[in-house]
Amino acid sequence: MRDAPQSRRRALLGAAAAALASGVARAGDAAAGRTPLVVVGPWEIGGLAPARSGFVFARMQVAETLVDIGDDGVPVPGLAASWTTSGDGLQWRFALRAGARFHDGSPVTAGAVARSLREATTPPAALGLAPIRSIDADRDGVVAIRLKTPFAGLAALLSHYSAIVLAPASYGRDGAVQSIVATGPYRVTALAPPQQLDAERFDGWNGGGPLPEVERVRYLVASRAETRSMMAESGQADLAFSLDPASVTRLSSRNSAAIASVLLPRTLIVKLNAGLPALGDVRVRRALALAIDREGIARALMRDATLAATQLFPPSMTGWHDPARAPLGHDPASAARLLDEAGWRLTAGTRRNAGGTPLTLMLRTFPDRPELPTIAAALQAQWRRVGVEVSVSIGNSGDIPLAHRDGTLQLALAARNYGAVADPVGTLLQDFGAGGGDWGATGWRDETVVDALDALATGRASGGEAARARSRVASALHEGLPVIPVSWYRQQVAVSRRIVQVDLDPFERSYRLTRIRWRR
Repeated sequence: MRDAPQSRRRALLGAAAAALASGVARAGDAAAGRTPLVVVGPWEIGGLAPARSGFVFARMQVAETLVDIGDDGVPVPGLAASWTTSGDGLQWRFALRAGARFHDGSPVTAGAVARSLREATTPPAALGLAPIRSIDADRDGVVAIRLKTPFAGLAALLSHYSAIVLAPASYGRDGAVQSIVATGPYRVTALAPPQQLDAERFDGWNGGGPLPEVERVRYLVASRAETRSMMAESGQADLAFSLDPASVTRLSSRNSAAIASVLLPRTLIVKLNAGLPALGDVRVRRALALAIDREGIARALMRDATLAATQLFPPSMTGWHDPARAPLGHDPASAARLLDEAGWRLTAGTRRNAGGTPLTLMLRTFPDRPELPTIAAALQAQWRRVGVEVSVSIGNSGDIPLAHRDGTLQLALAARNYGAVADPVGTLLQDFGAGGGDWGATGWRDETVVDALDALATGRASGGEAARARSRVASALHEGLPVIPVSWYRQQVAVSRRIVQVDLDPFERSYRLTRIRWRR
């Protein structure tokens, strides 16, 4: 398909989109009298374990978490109606929403919730970051979480998709999740990993407000951005997520779908292995950063020059982004001088080496986010201009954490959502804590960062001291560059003309299907 003429290629993509959209139970659609609202995205359903695919069940509002998050990033009630914390910070008590029921009709009890949360304490689930001593159901129907040491960010961790609450019927005898029986406003009717989820309105939901107008919803996976765009353009998808800039431009010009967007707390980063001799030298990391033309990439490839990432945290991350911080700039001449100082000198006029060893690196990335391979090619060209040869390997997103763990990673281009846990401290602990992380530091450790994150996590730092701790973390990452920011990220969504009142979640926790109405 790659070598086909453009018209032929588009025809093939259109046929693929139609086949994907129609490869579902049409008999069920006819019986219901209305086709479902279709959401299409690139993210596969990797199984039933919440730590792997809980984001799909949370976004499709099949499952709920004990704590929700408001648009301002502040924890608000979810399945828990309220909570209290003991004076020493070691015990949290969560009172459940009265009358809540699971999709199988069974009542939501403190015992069921406690069992589900205990399952969510095993890494890589987010709750594994908290120093939890026990999770129990108290006699008064309250879920009690007892900690070994204070942890101020517990409520934020409980909002993470890996902590969705499932019914006892969801688990097999071996403790593995065998079905998704949850509490959300939609319940699963068909599930075909990795590509499809069907759900219908759950009339037993009592989460506040009216039941959703949209009765049936469907999630489909389409790995290619062009396919998602074609599905939106042809009316085969009502919401198409993660569009490439070219598709957004085409859809906008043809008026075939509305475009909704929201700035996310996500940054496109280059992750470096500072454990390698070359990349362990901060001068080399700074040189690679200075060689990047962020504004050019943002303007040409993201179609939005304001997305050039002059620091790691985007402006929407109040308290972490500092407008006064010296921006990461584009200065190839300074990059060349730093490489010279580090002993990597040009030979034959084009390539750098030290003691006969060439400075050649491999950059891993993946196509789930359509802009990544294109940006990888741009980075390759920009680094070549300062004498650094980089090959690009496009594989699966899972290749990056695997390479991090086995030590073979050199460079990786990825998109990291620093708002995956509403309080960024949870994500930053995963990425830049003492041991580094799959999507953060490799072979790099800064005690300033470790100590400041610990102070924020435990609540030792509050008020002005918390602000100073956040500044210390951001400054150390800015100077040490264990990851190099390239671009901030705007979620672009194609919206079908047959629906109205779309509301995008700035934390990507939910597709907010309950707020959508059919156009009359």
